[in-house]
Amino acid sequence: MKVRRYTPAALHESLLHSPASHDLSTVAGVPLVVVELGGPVHLPPDRRARLVADLGRLGTVTIAVRPAGGPSESDESDESDIAEACDVVVADDDALGVLVEAVHRTPLAATTFALLLRHGANRSLEAGFIAESTAYSVLQAGPEFAEWRRARPVRVRPTEIGPAVLIDREDDVAVVTLARPHVHNAFSARLRDGLVQALETVLLDPSIHSVEVRGSGPSFCSGGDLDEFGSFPDPTQAHLIRVDRHVGRLVDRLGTRIEFHLHGAAMGAGIELPAFAGRVLADPGTVIALPELSLGLLPGAGGTVSLPRRIGRQRTAWLGLTGQSIDAPTALAWGLIDEMVPRSTTPPSCDHRGGCP
Repeated sequence: MKVRRYTPAALHESLLHSPASHDLSTVAGVPLVVVELGGPVHLPPDRRARLVADLGRLGTVTIAVRPAGGPSESDESDESDIAEACDVVVADDDALGVLVEAVHRTPLAATTFALLLRHGANRSLEAGFIAESTAYSVLQAGPEFAEWRRARPVRVRPTEIGPAVLIDREDDVAVVTLARPHVHNAFSARLRDGLVQALETVLLDPSIHSVEVRGSGPSFCSGGDLDEFGSFPDPTQAHLIRVDRHVGRLVDRLGTRIEFHLHGAAMGAGIELPAFAGRVLADPGTVIALPELSLGLLPGAGGTVSLPRRIGRQRTAWLGLTGQSIDAPTALAWGLIDEMVPRSTTPPSCDHRGGCP
């Protein structure tokens, strides 16, 4: 894979010629451009502004390498505007290498994800859902996802019996529990529809003061059910269903009334949906990740909307592009969770249900 590295001045000069912007694109075989920061920019204000605008238009992943201890914001050589225009900022070549390797695996998904985040700041919640789901459907029909699906045939599992989501009432508190512990509460269509039904019930009942969402078994939610990925024959209908039955919309409407209790794996949808909530608590052993790009896809449960609101666009991009996991202390420091609380061994809504701890 071609990796082009530029100083800000060199990149500006390259982009002055219109064909260069087409050459620096994923479709031209350049899915990643590196901007070397840490030294004097040597660009007058009008040319800096032009470079920042051009970075927003490039059809490729843009990464700024900005060594720790670089210029301060009061320094005339400050490069914060250029760094902010890039999709991700890293401090050294080791971190850059992780990103290069990840983008090399699925360049189409990586670029689509980066562009979605780059232009998402001014979207409304609904516009964000539509943009994300549209991009997801496009990738689902693309070659990277097809290659992943061929390499991982769908497994045939026994038909599940019983609800995928449980709801119990404890005084004025509704406790909603994900009830697919045998698959780490993988986010299936049944689980999604169960959550929609449970949260709509709560919204219609003014006597319910608050909602707690928990997961049964060893994990809160391990992300999408891999055996359902690509199973819907028509990506267009799948897109419309995702938008119509979006759990994130309901979580957002509940606002401060809803809190999520995470433990074990909180991946994909398992962190994308909680990030919409007014409060997120996590067991200290919780592991968080966005693994979708390794499948040739991108977060499809609202993560490109919810995570940037909590941790910013660039940290969201780093999580999604690398697929690397973070622990609960890191998530707390970033603001992705609000508190670390050791998990009770017997969640209140599960102590009388089969299959719960």
